[in-house]
Amino acid sequence: MAEAGRAGGSPAAARRPVPPRPPAGRGRAVQVSVIVPVHNSECWLDECLKSVWEQDFKETMELSVFNDASKDGSAEIIEKWKIKLEDAGVPVIIGSNDSSQPRGVGFAKNQAVIQSSGTYLCFLDSDDVMMPQRVRLQHEAAIQHPNSIIGCQVRREPLESTERYTRWINNLTDEQLLIQVFTSHGPTVIMPTWFCSREWFFHVGKFDEGGKGVPEDLLFFYKHIQKGGEVFRVNHCLLLYRYHPQAATHSVLEGTIWNHRVRFLEERVLSSWTSFTIWNAGKQGKKLYRSLSPANRKKVTAFCDVDEKKITKGFYTYEESEERPKPKIPIHHFRDATPPFIICVKLDLTDGAFETNLNMLNLKEGMDYYHFN
Repeated sequence: MAEAGRAGGSPAAARRPVPPRPPAGRGRAVQVSVIVPVHNSECWLDECLKSVWEQDFKETMELSVFNDASKDGSAEIIEKWKIKLEDAGVPVIIGSNDSSQPRGVGFAKNQAVIQSSGTYLCFLDSDDVMMPQRVRLQHEAAIQHPNSIIGCQVRREPLESTERYTRWINNLTDEQLLIQVFTSHGPTVIMPTWFCSREWFFHVGKFDEGGKGVPEDLLFFYKHIQKGGEVFRVNHCLLLYRYHPQAATHSVLEGTIWNHRVRFLEERVLSSWTSFTIWNAGKQGKKLYRSLSPANRKKVTAFCDVDEKKITKGFYTYEESEERPKPKIPIHHFRDATPPFIICVKLDLTDGAFETNLNMLNLKEGMDYYHFN
């Protein structure tokens, strides 16, 4: 396991005693509740909860843990840290599902929120580690951006895992945080970095509790945007974000996420477009075309590509169509295509060739094109 010092603070800072905070009590509302859902997390939980204890936030803070039917030593670790955190002035609320089966991440997060009382909610996965300044910096940002989900930059562990994804998380511009919400990467600020007001959380309406296989963070993020929510990122690395085979995200099928993304794209973008071009006449572009509603398929005037073979062929025939004659969609070179575009080409994967081609057209993202890669 990584030392907390490696995760962003110095080793000395990781070992320093934390001064007690003024306790929450009569007349002192809790400012921030740290929300931690737990399921069989014993191998990470010590380091996770230690990072709560090490926060340099000076106002009132509590930890709200919901243990969702863990069968390992998670409960004992939580009890151990309850004593230590409460000695440091951080109340700890513990809830649990004591049945034989877990109810799922969405349920556990909702329960942890419901049993907490903070004005603001700081979400933390039990396998991740916060930097000491996380709560303080995100709390400052949340006050300035009341209807926002606040995120932050992250450091991935292992370092070499999901390099493209990590670059994307950390380098989106402020505008792209609300524009690149249709890509396969999911929310533009990742769930373990979320920080928002309690009032806004309940305005959006809690997490889906469908359990295993439900992308509850993506669905909440979409609802948040549908209700006019903003997205803001604190540009500091405030979280060590672990990648491992047991992560709940691996239980969500790619097809499930694809279907949610297509419907969200149709609602947010295509509903206001009368026509558009799909950039990619290959597998992903054709898959998007076939996934669209009949009304939106009729708006596709062309595909575009750089592949001379596809361009020479001249068109794509939608064989599955029940229409007669079957629709034939022209295929153009990207320089000859007409915007707006839905782009189904993966970013950061062609040594800059795709990005160069896109830049030469002098288009505006969020108006002339959206990424759906």
